[in-house]
Amino acid sequence: MNQPLLFEMIRSFTTLAQTLNLSHAVTELNSTRQTVRRHISQLEELRGEELFQTRDRRYELTEAGEAALPEARELLMHARAWSKGQTGVRSALQYLQAQAGDWVFYQQQQPMGDIWYDESILLRETYRAWVMGAGEIENPALAHVRPYLMVYRNSDSGWICVEFGQRSAYVNWFGQDYARSSIGRPIARLPAGEEFGRMLDQSFLDIQTTQMARLDHVFTRMPGRNDAGPVTMAYQRLMMAGFFPDRSPSVMTLVVPTVNVKIAALDEAQRADLAEIEPPDFDPADATFENLSKPPP
Repeated sequence: MNQPLLFEMIRSFTTLAQTLNLSHAVTELNSTRQTVRRHISQLEELRGEELFQTRDRRYELTEAGEAALPEARELLMHARAWSKGQTGVRSALQYLQAQAGDWVFYQQQQPMGDIWYDESILLRETYRAWVMGAGEIENPALAHVRPYLMVYRNSDSGWICVEFGQRSAYVNWFGQDYARSSIGRPIARLPAGEEFGRMLDQSFLDIQTTQMARLDHVFTRMPGRNDAGPVTMAYQRLMMAGFFPDRSPSVMTLVVPTVNVKIAALDEAQRADLAEIEPPDFDPADATFENLSKPPP
């Protein structure tokens, strides 16, 4: 199978699935009716199943088409991001990067086992609290670390933040008032474009779907305080699947600033430009589960 043709076949499928109107799909694809029909026919033959059925000249997805659509969209998203050099794999873990003007963003997934050797007690304590609290946001086991967390919910507009802990790194950097103004904004609206934004969204979706946790190192440039120029910073981000009291899913994140990020693509000049940012003020004496894990003196 010709690879460029396969890409166009999938693109025709996802576009027609979105519009369910051949004329609209042709216009959006800047193609012809004959070409789109041929792409759909070839894809159905390749998969061995019908993806559409027509009723009164209207297209409808079959059950097989409904099942195939999410992965088809994900394939296109990855292909577009990959073609721009924005995504890849490092040691079997996800790697993302993008740049648009002065804005830059690198994200490299880390092995979860690294958390046990990290200098941040808060990072380990939060992970242990998440396990003991079974991911339930209101569970007492999470109460002592919740002020450091940010809580996200999936919506029609993508993942949005619904809660900033008063001691979270975001509030510590921008202030409580600025943090409140960001509640409800989709996280994926970034200068790098829609595909890259959806790749970031995918990290949250993976956490929600697998009900697991994930550790990333991030390097980026963010606005400075009081309308100052952009500041280069790096941080660790622990993502954890969670549940609201009504059992609807969420994702909780802990951000811990650090200059010791493991991101292969960073050069020495970029690392030298990193701002020194104080980590969250967490008293080690409050590390309930960390202290329980230590052997008695």
